[in-house]
Amino acid sequence: MDQFHGLFVKLDQNKDGLVSVEELHEEMRKHGILSVDGKVQNIIDSYDKDKDGLLDYKEFLSYMTDREKKWKIYFHDLDKNKCGMIDQEDIICLFKELGVVISKPNAKKIIQMMDKDSSMTVDWGEFLHHIILNPVDNIGELVSSWKHSLIFDVGESRAMPIEFPEEASGFGAWRTFVLAAGLSDAVSRTVTAPIDRLKTQLQVSGSKAFSQGFREMRAGGLRSMWQGNAVNVLKGTPQSTLQCLVYAQMKVYTQNRTQEPLTVQQRFGLGCISGAVAHAVFYPLEVLKVRLNLQQAGTYRGVAACARSIYRHESLSSFYRGFKPSILCMIPYAGVECAVHQSIMNWAKSHPDYNSDSKLFFFSFVAFASGQMSSYPLAVIRTQQQAQAFSSGSGSASGVLPGLIRIYERNGFRGYYNGMGASFIRAIPCALINYTLTRKFEDVFSSTET
Repeated sequence: MDQFHGLFVKLDQNKDGLVSVEELHEEMRKHGILSVDGKVQNIIDSYDKDKDGLLDYKEFLSYMTDREKKWKIYFHDLDKNKCGMIDQEDIICLFKELGVVISKPNAKKIIQMMDKDSSMTVDWGEFLHHIILNPVDNIGELVSSWKHSLIFDVGESRAMPIEFPEEASGFGAWRTFVLAAGLSDAVSRTVTAPIDRLKTQLQVSGSKAFSQGFREMRAGGLRSMWQGNAVNVLKGTPQSTLQCLVYAQMKVYTQNRTQEPLTVQQRFGLGCISGAVAHAVFYPLEVLKVRLNLQQAGTYRGVAACARSIYRHESLSSFYRGFKPSILCMIPYAGVECAVHQSIMNWAKSHPDYNSDSKLFFFSFVAFASGQMSSYPLAVIRTQQQAQAFSSGSGSASGVLPGLIRIYERNGFRGYYNGMGASFIRAIPCALINYTLTRKFEDVFSSTET
């Protein structure tokens, strides 16, 4: 009971003999445990016998005793060699049982989250301390929380897990991830589709896009603002999944060879390769999305009709219009975002006051914005080249340098950033929806499988 009393005293920061929601949150943040607002409130509601919104020592002891009884069995299950300790190999084995490949450096990080005496092993006391502060209900949720704690690593999507399932043993994990990510991605793209269409029109037509948009809305109704969304949803999850699969497998291979975390240069290189592969495979769908975004509602009877029209009246190569500036766009974007993100996150991790979910999300957005500004002119050229076949306003320059010159001649320096404001406005709700729904869907699908 001494360790329970010691933890209670540590949590009771203002020394009033009571533990509040805010004090629990503060201690959890220090241990890298984030996004548990609802769970913390549930603890208070369940064990607060006098309903004052606080836990005294007796109430908190009841909570800790219940956690001890429940998780003692799980600890023995995790301790594969029955030595009374959990080490990196036990963590790797646990992830493997769930069909997920995890590298040794990431297993080491998980151990360090719980290891208080720097022994690189976790005994029952250390594990119990972690579980009391990490209000998960089962092993699946515990693994999910570990993945979330590592999800802000530089070079990996903020909505993707740290590792990917093995081909054979990971079907369940694959299904859960793809369903969760796919549904949240579809919702976020659908909610923000009008802003995305406006961005595309601004990149091609400049300020004229606003008047065009109002005319189309009057002619085709509010529904016309979602033209092209179907193909955008269709390409979103498969492209992201393929990119993260390529990245994660190359990452695991590299880390297993070096036994060290990836360097900035390695992350940058793997990010460019995985992005280029996924981009090349799904690029024709991007062309279809742009064509549908720029045409009046009713021009095509669906995605297939648009594809047939391009093939019949142009050529097969039209499906890859703008591919060169699109690939070139990835290099400055990935490099700048990676560098800014790592710098900010390294600083944030050394300042606990800034290590909260909302602040980490804001820092990630700053990195995204930095990458966007450095690469956006190439994105404008890409969209204009994709629209060349039918948009007379997009110009006829087919190369990257001629495209840059023509944009400057027609619109000046501002022309390089047409639509960037809309891109930033769309990014915030899109990322929030993805970030929130992916975790919720993962919990739902995981609970249905257990």
